Amino acid sequence: MKQVSIAVLTMLAKFFSGATVRWVGCMPDECQRVYFANHTSHLDALVLWSSLPKNVRVLTRPVAAKEYWSGGPVRRYVSSLFNPLLIDRKQVKVHDSPIDLMIREMGTTYSLIIFPEGGRNPSGETLEFKSGLYYLGKKRPDLELMPVYIDNLNRVMPKGEFWPVPLLSSISIGAPIWLEPGESKQDFLTRARQAVLDLKEG
Repeated sequence: MKQVSIAVLTMLAKFFSGATVRWVGCMPDECQRVYFANHTSHLDALVLWSSLPKNVRVLTRPVAAKEYWSGGPVRRYVSSLFNPLLIDRKQVKVHDSPIDLMIREMGTTYSLIIFPEGGRNPSGETLEFKSGLYYLGKKRPDLELMPVYIDNLNRVMPKGEFWPVPLLSSISIGAPIWLEPGESKQDFLTRARQAVLDLKEG
């Protein structure tokens, strides 16, 4: 029954978002990756996850805000289907940081979807990246860090709305990057953000 519900969820996510996916300089792969994307809508994580091929999707967990996806029975049920890694941003602990939790939950199997801006920006402008992506790359240098640009989902799910509006959107997934030896945190975050923006321009 759960597999049927997942299939229906992915179908609905694709229908409402009208998302087309293009792979730029890369291909779908089951290796461990961190997909890092711009963030304009609560639907971003679900639509990106749904857009991955099934064999990749089952090995990929979106990182999402616990306060949103645990708010109400509908959201809790939906989140149980796409298996997000929920982060309680109000209970961040120094000795057990969100980065430590992500690395622990990934193990040697799962990939993640993250949003380095830290929060949604409904205007569509990509904000400066916070440091989480840098520390993931530093602690797990084997991970492929995949830039992703999501276009138009802020209009599919406008801020404050509960139901999506069927419109066309697009997802562009670029070639992987890695933290270079000796590269500073700020230089890396600037380069990673530009990799996302380059997909928009392309």
